[in-house]
Amino acid sequence: MKIETIKSKEDFINFLAQLKEDFTKDPRSWENKTLADYLEAMKRYAQDVQGYYDNTSQNIDAALPSWKVFADILMGAKVYE
Repeated sequence: MKIETIKSKEDFINFLAQLKEDFTKDPRSWENKTLADYLEAMKRYAQDVQGYYDNTSQNIDAALPSWKVFADILMGAKVYE
């Protein structure tokens, strides 16, 4: 799943399909396996995602919603504790 290529709604929809497939094929790679745990991690990651962008030198303002920011939050919640 290449999040950096997400630029459109269609890209985001394809990403969601890949994310679901990833969970189905390899649930062991997911830290948050229940919906409640995943949503909690998603909430916390959404609060912290700007730090991720800053630490990885990505010129992204998480306060400006985009399909990529949404995808980063969903992907981050996969493993965020």
